[in-house]
Amino acid sequence: MAMNALAATNRNFRHASRLLGLDSKLEKSLLIPFREIKVECTIPKDDGSLATYVGFRVQHDNARGPMKGGIRYHPEVDPDEVNALSQLMTWKTAVADIPYGGAKGGIGCTPKDLSISELERLTRVFTQKIHDLIGVNTDVPAPDMGTNAQTMAWILDEYSKFHGYSPAVVTGKPIDLGGSLGREAATGLGVVYATESLLGLYGKSINGLTFVIQGFGNVGSWVARLISERGGKVIAVSDVTGAVKNQNGIDIGNLLKHQEETDSLQNFSGGDSMDPDDLLTHECDVLIPCALGGVLNKENAADVKAKFIIEAANHPVDPEADEILTKKGVVILPDIYANAGGVTVSYFEWVQNIQGFMWEEEQVNKELQKYMTRAFLNIKAMCHSHNCSLRMGAFTLGVQRVARATILRGWEA
Repeated sequence: MAMNALAATNRNFRHASRLLGLDSKLEKSLLIPFREIKVECTIPKDDGSLATYVGFRVQHDNARGPMKGGIRYHPEVDPDEVNALSQLMTWKTAVADIPYGGAKGGIGCTPKDLSISELERLTRVFTQKIHDLIGVNTDVPAPDMGTNAQTMAWILDEYSKFHGYSPAVVTGKPIDLGGSLGREAATGLGVVYATESLLGLYGKSINGLTFVIQGFGNVGSWVARLISERGGKVIAVSDVTGAVKNQNGIDIGNLLKHQEETDSLQNFSGGDSMDPDDLLTHECDVLIPCALGGVLNKENAADVKAKFIIEAANHPVDPEADEILTKKGVVILPDIYANAGGVTVSYFEWVQNIQGFMWEEEQVNKELQKYMTRAFLNIKAMCHSHNCSLRMGAFTLGVQRVARATILRGWEA
């Protein structure tokens, strides 16, 4: 799966580069990361023994601004995957037109096997080792798989011991430490704004259409909630615990309550349980995968009945499925645009911290809508001029912006 993501990203980049007619030397230099960092983090465990974990940070490109990307705590933090994801962040920030480059990092560990105090010690040691390589104008980390607002608070505190109080060094912080209102819902809300832009192009709106949502974590649950508020019918939802369907539309408020009480989607009275494997091929207008990568592949792509697929997850449609679905006439809104709401509101958080002036939630959401809508129009323009799919429209837009910035700054000198 990791290699698959890297291979797909490289393939999309090369295709975009051909469409744009980039110089081959420039193409090569855009692919090479700016810096790759690997550190050994040794901490005392609660029982007094010592344990060592390997931490990574790949800083891919800073032509358009400081590098930006998540830090994940996961047993399979693999240099290749971190590399692919840092490159993807470079194109994603460029598509959203926010002044950042891409980065990604992580520590190879299993968070659930560590106590809170062990996680804190690990985070602080990692920060001590990379503090002079990150910074408000250099590289701004954010939460990812296995990390959260608390992790960011520890990084901020440890970094500030060296550099003075610097809330803008990380985003996704707790509100009490300079986090932004609207950050919690940002990725989901961005997905909804992106969906509205796409449907508008076909003279449709969310109201009255049927939706199937895979994944009911932060992104999936917000997407479901916001879609039903806008009159969309969410007819099937799944997560790791199971799947629920209701042809007349699931009451999302009740499902959220049920999930909170039971930690599961099973035995929900407002719908029938279904096989989670059948969810992706369920009859609907719009399918929104919000969970893992690679869920649509050559095995199931031919059976998909949705007319639109919105990639809220990273890389949910593998390249073979992409081909099958495109031949069928399914319209796919690519992840590099569809889930950019999170990093866009991270940018707003950074801006507020630098100004020392916080916004109302209403302003955050209004600005997010502006950015998502504008990015869609720019992608459409690229699709017209290069006669290509939405995925290639987004990639050519991102790559062109980074290439222009690189040339303007003088990359051969």
